Amino acid sequence: MIRFATASDLNEIIAIYNASIPGRLSTADLAPVSLDSSRGWFEEHGPAHHPLWVYKDENAVAGWISLSSFDQRAAWNATAEISVYVRPDQQKRGIAAALVSEAISRAPGLGLTSLLALIFSHNQSSLKLFRRFRFDTWGQMPGVCNLDGFQRDVMILGRHTP
Repeated sequence: MIRFATASDLNEIIAIYNASIPGRLSTADLAPVSLDSSRGWFEEHGPAHHPLWVYKDENAVAGWISLSSFDQRAAWNATAEISVYVRPDQQKRGIAAALVSEAISRAPGLGLTSLLALIFSHNQSSLKLFRRFRFDTWGQMPGVCNLDGFQRDVMILGRHTP
């Protein structure tokens, strides 16, 4: 059910991401992203170091997770930012947990020693999910995002890989 994403998954990946934007809980994007604008991001992810996995149910992508470069400078190469999104009609079914577990277990084989999640402090579901996987609070950035006129805090949760 969990596999590396392919180019044929990109439409569904973008649809899931865009569905998360109106809720103002999981992304700082304020407007939907296009397929064309997402191609470069997709191509930055590959099985060798910064993968993008999908959770596929019977017919469609139900969720996805990415490990992205946290910073381009060489000293950060062993650290990745982790992001997970689940289709709205598939939430609360363990898909995000399965994806996070997969990413954590595969991180050492990718040369990654630390994973970071940047999560809005008002996104209690995501904070709870990542804390369940032993992500600790490594920092807080108060009022750094303006979501529709509201200044929102971002929590930095992190963990070292096994």
